[in-house]
Amino acid sequence: MSGYNYAKNPESMFGNDMRILIVGDKGQAGQAMHRTLTSHDVVGYDLPEVDIGEPAAVVRIMEQHEPDVVINCAAYTNVDGCVENFGLAYRANGLGPQNLAVACAAHGIDLVQISSNEVFPGEKAEGYDEWDTVRPINPYAKSKLAGEFNVRSLHRQYYIVRTSWLYAAGGKNFIHTMLRLARQYGKLRVVTDEVSNPTYVDDLAASIAQLIETRQYGTYHLGNAGFCSRFEFAAEIMRCAGLDVPITPILGNEFKRASTPPPYCGINNNVGAAIGIEMRDWRVALADFLETQELKNDQTGHQ
Repeated sequence: MSGYNYAKNPESMFGNDMRILIVGDKGQAGQAMHRTLTSHDVVGYDLPEVDIGEPAAVVRIMEQHEPDVVINCAAYTNVDGCVENFGLAYRANGLGPQNLAVACAAHGIDLVQISSNEVFPGEKAEGYDEWDTVRPINPYAKSKLAGEFNVRSLHRQYYIVRTSWLYAAGGKNFIHTMLRLARQYGKLRVVTDEVSNPTYVDDLAASIAQLIETRQYGTYHLGNAGFCSRFEFAAEIMRCAGLDVPITPILGNEFKRASTPPPYCGINNNVGAAIGIEMRDWRVALADFLETQELKNDQTGHQ
C-alpha cells in the first residue's frame, strides 16, 4: 500500500460520519449491517468482486475507500464442507482476516472480525465467557480460531465478535429449514444435545453498530440472551408460527454429518454488557422476527 497516505482522525470515529467498509456484504450479517448503518458512509464487497484471501485485492479496496472501520462478515460457513475442504475454509476464515488485519494495522483502521461460539469445545453448560480457554473440536471452528489469532497477532484496533446460530429472512438457516420440513412432512426429529444462543442477525448488527462507536477494543460475545437446545429452538419456532407439529427429541449421534458440533456452547455477554451493549432474550427476538417477516403465514414451503 505504498501509495496510500491516509492519516486517521480519531474524532471521526464518533458521530454519524464514519466511512465503513463491509466485506462479505451479500450474506446474512453483511446485509444486516447495511440495513443498520444507514447513517454512515457504507460500501460493501463480496465474491467474486473481491476475494479477501488475495492480499492485493484487500490493498486495492483499502486504497480506494480509505475506511475508518472494516467489518468482516466474509466467511466459509458450510460447517460440514470445512471437513472436506479445509484449505478453502482456512483461506476464507483464517487467511482473509489476516490480510485485512495487516492492511488495517498499516493505516490505523478499526477492524471488526465476526467469529463463532464454536471456538469452544462445548463442555460448559453454564455458557462460555469471553476469557474462557478456546479449544475447537472441528475444522470449521479451527479455521475461525485461526482468524481470531491472526487478527490479534497483527493488529491492535480490533473487535472480535463471537456469535452463534444466526438467522435472517431469506437464505439458509435453521428457522427456514424447520418450517419447510414441518410443512412438508408434518413432523420433526431434532437434537437435544446441541445448545447455544439463537441470534437474530438484525440484533447482532445493531450491537456491532453500537460497539464501533465506543473504540473499546477487545473480544465480545454478542448473541441473543439465553441458551436453548436445537429441540427447544424448534419447539419455540413451531409455537410462534402457530404450527402444531410433533417433534421427536434425538441425540446428535443419531444425526449423521461430517462435522461434530460442540454440544453445550452457549456464550455469555459480559464485556459488552459492561459498556452498555445488551441483547434481548432469544425468545423475544424470535417472536419479533417471525411476526415481522410473516413467515408463519407463508404456506409456499420455500422458506
